[in-house]
Order: sequence, then structure tokens, then C-alpha cells
Amino acid sequence: MYHRIMIIGNLGRDPELRYTPSGQAVTDLNVATTESWKDTEGAKKDRTIWWKVAVWGKQAETCNQFLKKGSKVLVEGTMRGDEKGNPRTFQRQDGTWGASYEMTAKDVRFMSPRSEGTGSNGSGEFEGAVAATEDDLPF
Repeated sequence: MYHRIMIIGNLGRDPELRYTPSGQAVTDLNVATTESWKDTEGAKKDRTIWWKVAVWGKQAETCNQFLKKGSKVLVEGTMRGDEKGNPRTFQRQDGTWGASYEMTAKDVRFMSPRSEGTGSNGSGEFEGAVAATEDDLPF
């Protein structure tokens, strides 16, 4: 079996680059995706889902270099779940339950103009997106 998901959203904070003991680069991104609709009375409603995204290898270093809080990205990859394949659940300090949506990026595309911190060549097309290859992944 195989799955692939795609999200488009904005970074909620600056990327965090680290290295594994073997020297492999990994950057963690927090991406907010928002769904908007109108309820039966015409009032606008929003629902935001936060994604923890792990980007590996050369692409991790590129993301860390060019992205910042607020940058818009398109991320394609696979969802990481708990041992049963579900989102990880946790209990907050106030006793309510939450879920953590996590994914491993295969490809990250920068969608913000250069003036917002990512690459654009001025023609409306964006530079700087680096596709990860299977060799970049740690598994």
C-alpha cells in the first residue's frame, strides 16, 4: 500500500535545522493549513490544522536557508502516524485532548515571493524549491 498527501499553508514559526548523529540534516517546519466555509446562517467559519513536517537532506538545508515564519509552502509527502497509523493523540495540561498531524516531506515548493523571504525570478515563477530524492531520506 502507498499514500501521499499534499498541503499548502504558512509557516507558523522559523524552520529549525538540526543534524542526526550520522550527520544527516533535518529541518522541522510547522505549517498551518486553513479551511474556510460559510455555515447555514452565512457566517464565515475557519478551521486550522497544524502540521509538523520533517524535511531531510539537502532540501532541509535549503528550507532552513530560505524560509521563515509566514512563508507559504506546498508540501508533498507521507503522513507519519502512531503505531496504528493514526495521528498521535495527547492530553493537554487543561485536560482536553488534541492530535498531532505529522508528515515527512518528499518535496517542498516555496510559494512566497522573494520579498517575503523565498526565491522568485520576477516572472511570477518561484525558484529555490528542491525536490528530495529517495537517497535524501534516512530510511
